[in-house]
Amino acid sequence: MTEQELCRAAIAMLDRSYSPYSHFPVGAALECSDGTVFTGCNIENAAYGLTICAERTAIFKAISEGHRDFKRIVIAGKSEDYCVPCGSCRQVMQEFAPQMEVICLNGKGEAKHFALKELLPYGFDETWL
Repeated sequence: MTEQELCRAAIAMLDRSYSPYSHFPVGAALECSDGTVFTGCNIENAAYGLTICAERTAIFKAISEGHRDFKRIVIAGKSEDYCVPCGSCRQVMQEFAPQMEVICLNGKGEAKHFALKELLPYGFDETWL
C-alpha cells in the first residue's frame, strides 16, 4: 500500500469517530508488515477514562486478528497542527512495534514522519522488568 493510500484510509476514519465530548475526531490506519491494514477511530464515553484512541483501536483490532508485526501507522485529525499520539498510545506502540514509523497528519492532509523512538525515547519495555 502506498503512503497516500494509507493516509486516505486514516482520513476516511474521521467520519466514523464518536467524539461528542471533545469534538476532536481522530482516524488511524495501521499497516502490518504483510500489507494488511487495520483502521480505527477514537470512541469517547461520558466516563472519559473509558474512551479509546484511534491508534489503539487499530492496533487492538490487528492484535485480535492475529497480527503483531507492524510497519507504520498514520494518525489523522482535523486540526491545524499535526495529530500526534498520546502517551498511552505511544506506550502501546512501544509494546508491539518499537521500530514502527508514525505518520501524523494535520487537517490539510500534510504529513510529519517520526520514528516511534523520537516520540517515546525511554519507553517501558521488557528490559525494565
